[in-house]
Amino acid sequence: QVQLVESGGGLIQPGGSLRLSCAASGRTFSNYAMGWVRHAPGKEREFVASITRSGGLTYYADSVKGRFTISRDNAKNTVYLQMNSLKPEDTAVYSCAASSSALPTLDYEYLSWGQGTQVTVSS
Repeated sequence: QVQLVESGGGLIQPGGSLRLSCAASGRTFSNYAMGWVRHAPGKEREFVASITRSGGLTYYADSVKGRFTISRDNAKNTVYLQMNSLKPEDTAVYSCAASSSALPTLDYEYLSWGQGTQVTVSS
């Protein structure tokens, strides 16, 4: 298990950008693929993006393709989510998660979760 702490959320106007960070504890960060999920009030938790251990491959939900970019810096034990062209429907609590799978997509593939950071897109 690894401990994950998200940061970078806040209030942003539609069309704006935010960069979320997820800091992981321990020295085994590079052993885990990482993902981002979001949960909005009244909706089911939704997969957003994932990245392989080395950062060589990424996968995105259709709703964020072309707007969001996931990346990682294993030397800093950190994974990022760059969010551009934000829409009101992107409003949610965003959480990062660690997985032993190569490129995780489903909830059962994750073994550790952060508490999340709130992103609110509104004018």
